[in-house]
Amino acid sequence: MVYEEYGGPEVLELRDVPTPEPAPGEVLVEVVAVSINLSDWEGLRGSPAYARMGGLRRPSRPILGTDVAGRVVAVGPGASRFAVGDEVYGDNLPRGGGFAEYVAMPESAIAHKPFALTFAEASAIPQAGAIAAQAVALAEPGARMLINGAGGGAGTLAIQLAVAQGVRVTAVDNAGKLAYLRELGAERVIDYRRTDFTRTGPYDLVVDLVAHRSIFAYRRALAKGGRCVVVGGTARAVLRLAPVGPLHGLLTGAHLGVLLVRQGPRGFGPVAELCESGAVSVRIDRVFPLEEVPAALAWHAEGRACGKVIVAVRED
Repeated sequence: MVYEEYGGPEVLELRDVPTPEPAPGEVLVEVVAVSINLSDWEGLRGSPAYARMGGLRRPSRPILGTDVAGRVVAVGPGASRFAVGDEVYGDNLPRGGGFAEYVAMPESAIAHKPFALTFAEASAIPQAGAIAAQAVALAEPGARMLINGAGGGAGTLAIQLAVAQGVRVTAVDNAGKLAYLRELGAERVIDYRRTDFTRTGPYDLVVDLVAHRSIFAYRRALAKGGRCVVVGGTARAVLRLAPVGPLHGLLTGAHLGVLLVRQGPRGFGPVAELCESGAVSVRIDRVFPLEEVPAALAWHAEGRACGKVIVAVRED
């Protein structure tokens, strides 16, 4: 599924393209499933501005899709951790290429797929799991934690991880997702269309997965000595927090900044183990075939998905 200009789902086109060759240190993966992330929608639109870092006027990499699960079908020079036939999963950020039948991936970006998970479930974990685990690691047992954008892939995992750690969770999303967020263990749920969560604190930790608030609004939501981290959102919100948040923290005692997520198996592997054991569940909202990637991205962008949206390239 190729795009050559920034825009909406209508700029995507299904084409036959050459099968990639694995470079040194890479493996070629036959894609079975790939999950959709906010970064895919941002890369398609070229917005916020940081989504154009790989190409200011046109996308430098014409195939989106980063969270891949599939089978190794070829091994590049110097790659030694995987063999042909191995079932693997991982995050190919920022290279993409997952919305295709085959993708070349660095072997450092992938891990063996947990046996008890389907390919679809495994593809739902890498980016979302890394974000969730590293955000929840900032909370102490008994802390009051708010998650904005809690109904997506990272948010639903983060709620479960936090509750298991004894953290009191307030989950923010639209009204259609609130019942499910309660089922996951959220102590309190907020419909963002009716209530400004920055006026409902104080919270010891605020994790905003769709940031667009001002520094002062986040500060208002925090308890003394509290912390706020953002992961995605508008360029204005992210760029304000990156340089100004630490300075503001020095003046007020609050800690505000961008969550710099550690990528790779070290980041998402522990969450996958919890999912395989059944301690944490993977919520798949809807599955689309490869030819319906435009519809899948639109469904994700509309904010209606509760959990992850999956593209099934082959039978799982």
